[in-house]
Amino acid sequence: MNIVVLAGGTSSERAVSIVTGTQVCEALREKGHQAILADVAAGWEGEDWENPFAADYQLSSSVSYIEGWNDKIQDICRNRREFFGPHILDICEKADIVFLALHGSNGEDGKIQAAFDLFGIRYTGTGSLGSAMAMDKGISRQILRQGGVPVPEGAVFDKKGGSHSLDELGLDFPVVVKPCCGGSSIGVSIAYDQGAYEKALLDAFAWEDQVVVEEYVLGREFSVGVVDGEALPVIEIAPLKGFYDYKNKYEPGSAVETCPAELPEEKAAEMREYARQGHKLLKLDAYSRLDFMMREDGRIYCLEANTLPGMTPTSLLPQEAAATGVDFPELCEKLIEVSMKKYDD
Repeated sequence: MNIVVLAGGTSSERAVSIVTGTQVCEALREKGHQAILADVAAGWEGEDWENPFAADYQLSSSVSYIEGWNDKIQDICRNRREFFGPHILDICEKADIVFLALHGSNGEDGKIQAAFDLFGIRYTGTGSLGSAMAMDKGISRQILRQGGVPVPEGAVFDKKGGSHSLDELGLDFPVVVKPCCGGSSIGVSIAYDQGAYEKALLDAFAWEDQVVVEEYVLGREFSVGVVDGEALPVIEIAPLKGFYDYKNKYEPGSAVETCPAELPEEKAAEMREYARQGHKLLKLDAYSRLDFMMREDGRIYCLEANTLPGMTPTSLLPQEAAATGVDFPELCEKLIEVSMKKYDD
C-alpha cells in the first residue's frame, strides 16, 4: 500500500508525534509498504509531489527535514492562514490511506479528520465527531458518567469569569487540575493546598481557556487499549516518582510498566469492560486507549480516552498488543486494517 504517515503539526505534543510517526513509518516499510513520513504543518519536502512514493525514498531525510522546522512552528502558526503545509493534501490524496501519527490539538481533536472527510482522504483512527468528544475532557467525562463508566468527581472551569471555588463543588484537597483538551499530561498539576491550587489554575489556563478540576484519586494507574471493539490486556503504569506526567511518560526508566497487570481476574475484566463501554459511548472507531485509576478499595475511575495513542514499540498500546503475541509492525498493519472498515460500502 501507498501510505502517508502524517506527523509533526503545531501542538505542544509535536516532538512526541515525530517519534511516533518515525517508528510507524519504519515499521510499515519493514512490512513492505511504500510508506512516507510527512509533517502536516511544514509540508512535503520532496520536489516530486505528484509521485511521492518513489522507490528511492529515504526516511532519514524526511525526519531531518521535519525536525528542522521545530523552531519555526510558532512562526507558521502566526504568519500563515493555511493549516496544511505545501502539497500535504496533494500527497495524502494519492495515498491508499493516511496513518495519523499526530497528537494533541489540530491533529487528535477532529479537525483534520473532518477536513479529510470532505476531501475524501482515508485515514486511520476515529472520525471527526468521536475525536472531538474524546479530546474535550469536560464533554467526555459527562458522556462516560451518563453511560455508566465511573469518572472522578469534578467540573469544568472557564478562564473568563465564574467561581473557581472548590467548596461549591464539594471537593477537598488534593485535587487534579488539567487543561480541558490537552494531552501527554502537559499543564497537569496536583494541588494539595489553596496556594498550589491557584498556581495550578494559572498554569493550566496558560494552555487553554477551560480547565478540568477533579478529585485526586489515590491508587494504582492503568491503561486499556481497544482495537476493533475488543479490549487488550490491562497494563499498569507505576511512576518511580510523582505521577504519570510528561517526564514520566517519555523519559526512559521513569516508570515501571507491567502487562498484563497484576490484578485479580474480576478487576481486570471490569476495567476492560469499562474500556469497551467508553470506546463505544464516545463513538470511537478502529482503536483507542482509555486510562484508569483504581483505589485501594477496588473502585475504578476512567480518567480519559486517547484516540491517537502513542505508537512506538515501547508505548502502552503496543506493549498491550505484544502481550497477545502481536509485534509492533503487525500492530501498525492491524490498525490500518481496522481503520479501513470505516470505508466499507
